[in-house]
Amino acid sequence: MFDTFTPQLLALFATSLWETVAMVGLSGLAGGLIGLPLGVFLHLSAPGGTAENAVLHRAIGTVVNAVRSTPFIILLVAIIPFTRLVTGSSIGTAAAVVPLVVAAAPFVARLVETALREVDRGLVEAAQAMGASTRQIVFKVLLPEALPGIVAALTITFVSLTGYSAMAGAIGGGGLGDLGIRYGYQRFLPEVMLAVVLVLILFVQAVQSAGDALVRRLSHR
Repeated sequence: MFDTFTPQLLALFATSLWETVAMVGLSGLAGGLIGLPLGVFLHLSAPGGTAENAVLHRAIGTVVNAVRSTPFIILLVAIIPFTRLVTGSSIGTAAAVVPLVVAAAPFVARLVETALREVDRGLVEAAQAMGASTRQIVFKVLLPEALPGIVAALTITFVSLTGYSAMAGAIGGGGLGDLGIRYGYQRFLPEVMLAVVLVLILFVQAVQSAGDALVRRLSHR
């Protein structure tokens, strides 16, 4: 079994792990940058919100729900033309980041919206009574109060993206998923597949533990 893991294969493992980290990190960051303001908007424009707008809320909410309800493997294939337009290719690590961002942004948006709903309504009403603008309410009340929940949402997103990045390997997206399919499945090396699964488990555990620690620290503040 251990004879399978030649120096060349171990080097490929290291490269694939780096590709997975890059895919998850870049797509999580970009998805968060898009999803955070989107989630804030969904919260503010909801019925009874600070900037209620039923038409826009319904329209954007429908798009968010449509993307979230599409299985990632189907989304991956469906937006190949858009991926080619952005990156010039439909395979490789850079190409895999595009569908990962598209999948992550609405996911983050809904989680952020949920976190903002947990903020005490009385704090918002008090800020409004003191003449605070919508911008001030967002940056001085909603986001600071919901910060632990938002960090928890981002942690969940990074964990989910790890699984999505493995799926991206099915169409040549690179990373550990690609390694597992090419060597573990196509070359009938179950020990390689097992090693890929173990590395992914350890990676997810590290991300989750770091996120949980940060949430606890923010909650104590």
